[in-house]
Amino acid sequence: MNVLVFEDALVHRLYPITTGRPASQVTCASYTLQDWLLTLYGPLCSWVRPHLRPLLKVDHPEVCHGLRADQPMTLVINARMVPAVSNLARLQQFAERNQVSKVRFGNSVAAAIVPTERLINIPLESGDEGQTQIVKVLDSLADATWQLELLDFPHDVIRCHLSCFSENINHRLRLGGYREIADGVFVAGGVAISDFVVTNTKAGPIVIEDQAAIGPFCFLRGPIHIGRNARINEYTSIKDAVSIGHTAKIGGEVEGSVIESYSNKQHHGFLGHSYLGSWINLGAGTCNSDLKNTYGEVKMDYSNDRVATGMQFLGCIIGDYSKTAINTSIFTGKTIGVCSMLYGFVTTNVPSYVNYARSFSQVTESPPAVMEATQRRMFQRRNVQQRTIDIQLLHAMYELTRQERQMSEEPLSL
Repeated sequence: MNVLVFEDALVHRLYPITTGRPASQVTCASYTLQDWLLTLYGPLCSWVRPHLRPLLKVDHPEVCHGLRADQPMTLVINARMVPAVSNLARLQQFAERNQVSKVRFGNSVAAAIVPTERLINIPLESGDEGQTQIVKVLDSLADATWQLELLDFPHDVIRCHLSCFSENINHRLRLGGYREIADGVFVAGGVAISDFVVTNTKAGPIVIEDQAAIGPFCFLRGPIHIGRNARINEYTSIKDAVSIGHTAKIGGEVEGSVIESYSNKQHHGFLGHSYLGSWINLGAGTCNSDLKNTYGEVKMDYSNDRVATGMQFLGCIIGDYSKTAINTSIFTGKTIGVCSMLYGFVTTNVPSYVNYARSFSQVTESPPAVMEATQRRMFQRRNVQQRTIDIQLLHAMYELTRQERQMSEEPLSL
């Protein structure tokens, strides 16, 4: 059976998380959907937004295979699917039925079994035409009664991360490859743990990947997943469902959050119930609020919509490449776009590619050329080579988010 992962027209609702990455590469509860599907099915076919295609082909050729005509059926999977053990178990059961049909989540198609002949001529490397043709085929199929969950809004990443973290981290352990070095503390490969590290695994295990390092006088309360080559600085407190990507550097206090690869939160300050993309740097003393003073439900503003999250604890969503200055304070439930620089109090949502110093009555655009130079310096510090496709992505994201940068008349919103 072929497997086709596609981004539908609602992937934009996950901005800024998906501005610079495919929806199938968003980490939730220590896994991405792409991780799961490669484990279950091997090489994948994919349709992603055109600005992400060049980077995907170079960095992830295993998901850029074409459909095989000798496979009579194709499993089509929405890239916004929640990468949870229980959700993907249901997906496997649906696939094993091998009956032509589709599963809906709300108004979206979550998955479908489609005769390959109906998809084989769709140009997967094209722009919106490929997406339109896939959706047209899916809409023509009969509905199946099945339960599969998708991510609708950015806060859903945090909600699902919290709800399925335990099942996902325990699944990692069942796969093997870890050794238990203390009660509920599991490591893979060469992990360096300093003296005077306190661990609490009553609520879940702590899983640490190869080449990660934990400094002295740290407190770790599971469940936690720490990616390979990550660095946890001295006097750090990490607790209650935290997923840290590879080559990240973490300090201060972190709770209930997702941190993607290559991001830095090295210094004191609180990060709670939040999502950080890749190549983010939080300056010393940066803190976010994840609880309203009224203890009420957090509502999020997305474009022109105000969405009730059903969550009491919800922090911030920060897109790739954004940075904060020292002592930046981010109010509850704010979204910050890609490639922005933040200073002072962040009391409103922040668009992409801006210098945000609203406390000082200054919000200005940051051109892509500035981000090119910043990206080059950041990459050099991590021994990563800046490529033409990395620069092209910066320019593509700038154009993609052009309409966001209209803040001059936006009222202060506490």
